[in-house]
Parts: sequence; structure tokens; C-alpha cells
Amino acid sequence: MNILEIREKFLKGEVSPEELTKTYLQRIEKEDKEIGAFLSVYPELALKMAKKAKETIQKEKEKSPILTGIPCAIKDNILVKGMKCTAGSKILEDFIAPYDATVIKKIKKSQAIILGKTNLDEFAMGSSTENSAFFPTKNPLDKTRVPGGSSGGSAAAVAADFCQFSLGSDTGGSIRQPAAFCNLVGLKPTYGRVSRYGLIALASSLDQIGPITKNVEDAEIVFQIISGKDFHDSTTIEKEFKCPPLKDIKIGIPKEFFPEEIEPEIKEKVLEVAEKIKKNGFKTLEISLPFSSYSLPCYIILMSAEASSNLARYDLIKYGRKEVEDFEKFRGEDFYAFLRSKYFGKEVKRRIIMGTFVLSAGYVDEYYLRAKRVKELIKKDFEKAFREVNLILTPISPILPFKLGERVQDPIKMYLADLFTTSVNLAGLPALSLPVGMVKNLPVGIQLIAPAFGEKLLFEFGKILEKIND
Repeated sequence: MNILEIREKFLKGEVSPEELTKTYLQRIEKEDKEIGAFLSVYPELALKMAKKAKETIQKEKEKSPILTGIPCAIKDNILVKGMKCTAGSKILEDFIAPYDATVIKKIKKSQAIILGKTNLDEFAMGSSTENSAFFPTKNPLDKTRVPGGSSGGSAAAVAADFCQFSLGSDTGGSIRQPAAFCNLVGLKPTYGRVSRYGLIALASSLDQIGPITKNVEDAEIVFQIISGKDFHDSTTIEKEFKCPPLKDIKIGIPKEFFPEEIEPEIKEKVLEVAEKIKKNGFKTLEISLPFSSYSLPCYIILMSAEASSNLARYDLIKYGRKEVEDFEKFRGEDFYAFLRSKYFGKEVKRRIIMGTFVLSAGYVDEYYLRAKRVKELIKKDFEKAFREVNLILTPISPILPFKLGERVQDPIKMYLADLFTTSVNLAGLPALSLPVGMVKNLPVGIQLIAPAFGEKLLFEFGKILEKIND
């Protein structure tokens, strides 16, 4: 069922928020040991929230907030006051969030039920959720395979039916790719549409919080709740977007998104969807986004540079573990080197070193500033394309959900899983991941990209695509 169908049952008294919450909690307790979607679950708090939601529905009926009583899960790099927030790292293993992120304030105000915090690649660095410092998450559709990353726990929680929706974060594809791998809908909003206040930062110029849901309508409902301008985040902005008439929509298909690296079955499936769109009366045309070919190396340079700066604050003194080794015997750099080496994972250390290198004297012009210039060219590519088309259709990933352990020793292969998603973050655009069918019994997702602030257009056409693809 979708959110509105559950709400209807609440209003009719056919089921209560408490009953639904108990059902989800029982399912998590029984099945999540094998899947590993959650890092922490809070049954007492969830049931307390459910009881309050039930009282609100009984008192206010249709006037109650739309998410009242709907259970959800939160990626463990988003702060929920009083709950652990580890970011999937040993360095924050004992960190308790001292305040609510803005999106959590909005979720709580809407009276959704927070069941717990979901697993992720450490500090959101990864494409498989195998980089979590605690345990890998398995794909509920095939437990021998990854659920994608870095929001793999959030996607697995929805796919396993442990909750109705979840929140994830997307820096280079971390909502859209796991949504595709788990046969779900995932939204990466326009940069600035959703507040990042209370999100543990990876790359501040690229990060965005968004929903992972079972259908487009649910994604739209959650997005409307969590979006908006925020005093605590100066990058947030509200801007009107005029949607064209749906019958006049033109869909662009960029030729650069079908390189040799893409698995033939994925290419075939995406082009099949494009053909269905055409048969349903919409115009499709081939377009070019030439600088998107450079998006992955450009993204890796900029993300690593920002990550090296953002992660400099973690030293186990102000944030982190309750018990720290005796540091009096260490002096200066030795102390930091010892603790950060011990508690940061391999991928985090790799990106910090890479980011520090590209920002160092003698290399900042050659790498970082050049990548900044390429980022602007990628953005201009999209701006030019959107003068010709209304939406852009691409694959989400060049590969199908891969086996656990298959790519973990090869970082380049792992980075290639984000080949088609990073350009959207660099350009600050909104994009929707939609499931379009199965290949070799594995899910395939497509990506719809809209102009900045065009989420409404994404939702409207996304619903049409759901019907076209049955």
C-alpha cells in the first residue's frame, strides 16, 4: 500500500499506527539479522510516537498531518536527537545526536514514526554499503548481492518492508543507485531544496537529503514535507518552476550515457522504456552532454577535497567514543595520526589522502581548480540541453546489482557504479530513480533528470512512467 492508502485505513479505524508499528518492529526483529538494514532500532520510542499519532488521528481526523502514524527509517548520518548517529564509522560509534536535523524536525512535526537508523558506507563513502565499519547490508531481493550505496541500509529497509519510506543522502548517486538496486523510487532533490542542517557532511557543495519510497506518489509526499527554506542552512532556496503541459513534454536521451562500460541488458532496457514513451505520444530525441564524460573524475576530485576538510574535525575528543586511549603520551600530530588511523576505515583514509593531495600547494591548480572549471562546463551542458528538452532520460548504473565482495578490493570498479549519477550532483539538478523491470532476475532503474527546481515535473512524468511500465 502507499501512504495515502494506509492513511485511509487509519482514518476508517481499520488499523492503528500502533498496530502497524508493532508489525514493522516484529518484522525487523525477525528478519533484519540476515539483511543488516538497521544499525539501531528504537522500539519503545517508536511505540510512544505511534500512540501519540493514534490520539492525533482520533482527535483531528482528516486535519491530522498526512504522515501521521507512517513508520519510516533514517540514514545514520542524519541527526535524530537522543539517538546514536555513527555515520557508519567506528570514530562516531558512541556519538549521541544532541539535536534534530531540520528534516527530522519536519518529520516529527508531521508525526511520522521513526523506527531507527539505517546502515551506510562509512561517512557515505561508497556504492555498496560494504564500507560500513559495522557490517555490510544485503540486498533483500537477492541476499548474495549488494543493495547499493551509500544509502544501502535505507533502501534495504524499504525493500524488505521494514518501513513505509526512508530518508537517505545523495552526494554522487547515493539515493538513486541503491533505489535502483532494490527496485524502488529514489529522489535526489535540487541542491538547496532540502536543508542539510543536521546532516553529517561528506561534500557540502554536493550533498542532498531525499526520500526512498515504494512509488512516485510517496516520494512526492515525503519531499513536500522535508523541503523548504531553512534559517540554519544558507544554501536553501525556494523557487517557482513552471511545468510545461504534460502532452508537450520532450525527453532527451544523451548519447554519452551509453558507453562501452554499460551492460548490454541495461542499455536494452532503457532504450525499451524510451520506445514505450514514444509510443505513448511523447517526443524523444537524442541529445549530447559532452562534458558529462568527465563527471566521474571531476566528482572524485571535488568530493575528496571537501571530504578531507569536513572530516578534519573528527579526533575522538569533541565527537565520538566515550572512552579514548590515554593520549597524554602522544604529542601533536602523533596523537591525531594514531587515533584517525585506527578508527577511520580504508576508503575514508583513501579519500582524505586524495583530497589533501589535490588541495596541496603545487597541485591545487592542476586538480582542484581544473575540476571546478569542468563542473561549470557540465552545468552549462545541462542548461543548453534543457533549452531543447524538458526532461532527460538515462540509465542509473552501468551495472546490475553485483555480488557482495565482488568489487570491494578494486576502488576504481566500485567508483564506476556512479558513472551516470555524479553529473547531476555537480550540476545541482533534481533526479528521480524509477524501477523499470527485471533483467536476469535483477532490478533495473532509469534516471529522470529535470531542470533546477523541477521536482514537480519529475513527479508528474514519473507517475506516467509508472503506468507505462505497469
